Amino acid sequence: MPSIMADWGLHGLLSPLLPDTSSWRPRPEPAIAVLGSLALLFIWYCYRVGSGQATPTSHQQGVPTEERCPRRALWGDAVNQRLYRSLRDYAKRYSWSGMNRLHKGIRDQAHYQLGERLAIQKPSAFYLPDLPSAPYFPRESQRHDVEILELSFPAILREFEGIAWDFASGAPPPRGWTANGNPGWHSYYLYRQGECIAQNCRSCPWTYRALSALRTFVNANRFGNACFSVLQPGTVLPGTYGPTNTRVRCHLGEQMMAGLKVPPGCELVVGGEPQCWSEGYCLLVDDSFLHTTAHNGFPADGPRVVFIVDLWHPNVAGPERQALDYIFAPGR
Repeated sequence: MPSIMADWGLHGLLSPLLPDTSSWRPRPEPAIAVLGSLALLFIWYCYRVGSGQATPTSHQQGVPTEERCPRRALWGDAVNQRLYRSLRDYAKRYSWSGMNRLHKGIRDQAHYQLGERLAIQKPSAFYLPDLPSAPYFPRESQRHDVEILELSFPAILREFEGIAWDFASGAPPPRGWTANGNPGWHSYYLYRQGECIAQNCRSCPWTYRALSALRTFVNANRFGNACFSVLQPGTVLPGTYGPTNTRVRCHLGEQMMAGLKVPPGCELVVGGEPQCWSEGYCLLVDDSFLHTTAHNGFPADGPRVVFIVDLWHPNVAGPERQALDYIFAPGR
């Protein structure tokens, strides 16, 4: 009787419903599945961490964070990549302090230059954002350098007369003179794209000395020039944009070959605003605005002559000037 009751116990009642465990052995498949799932989770986590745009909670003052420095936006633009590398190299040598505006300009050049769209201001090489913009600048914005150039006007004029020639002859220009793209337009460079033309400077020592006395002369990067610019009667220079808004182009009106005044019919139009040159006085121009130049006078009026010097825009800070000299150094 007890053996019969034992067979009707809990085990006896449930044994038909339970699997036979006497032959059960652990199988490797569940462990492999668990390990595979963990590996997949780890790979997914690494991907999210590697592609995330997390911003550090603290960073050195002036250093662009990852959010403010989307390098992937520069990958498709070789020029901007080169500019960014130059800025990064400069910051490593010196400091990121004061470089935020330059970094913003390099990052967004395609936006600032507006591509193929027509615009009143569209520098062809580099636009620095957040600079006050106007086609013409008042003399007071560069008072020191304007006064230096105007006081040096007699010496500059005398040296121009020593290198001048018959521009209307049609003969090849003599040594030192450059025939520009438009017929009837010639230049005599003392500095060209940041490089000193030694032979020409030796021919004009007083003019060179005046340039050395200027405080804001752009003489160490590709945006800096100093030259005599001669425009013959009947010459019209079509509308164009200068390379950058970081400079102000100073025009010192010269005495004409055929008289003692600026010939009639000479006109400079910048940003839609016309102006004329005055002998012995400086005119400050932002040539990153669309500008045209014309000499509509008669042959008897003689050529228009101005001495052109590129000065820093007064609102470009000292650290920015040093960085621009590094980024746009001649030959870089």
